[in-house]
Amino acid sequence: MKLKIALFGIAKEIVGSSSLDLDTPDEQSVAGLMNQLRSQYPALNELTSFAVAVNSEYAADDYRLHQRDEVALIPPVSGG
Repeated sequence: MKLKIALFGIAKEIVGSSSLDLDTPDEQSVAGLMNQLRSQYPALNELTSFAVAVNSEYAADDYRLHQRDEVALIPPVSGG
């Protein structure tokens, strides 16, 4: 299936774009998606954690993705 992934913060810088179109297996889990992204963009492995939102809600690693899901990859943020 094809997914469109919105990228924010350092993830956007690593990938070089604010969004990414990605082919994944049908009903890929969030954990599987993260493994695929880390394989394609090894610099993502240097980041300690990510929040993944699916359809505007945070999703657990075992959540199964579907063709029309809106996925956002949100790295940890800091600031003051």
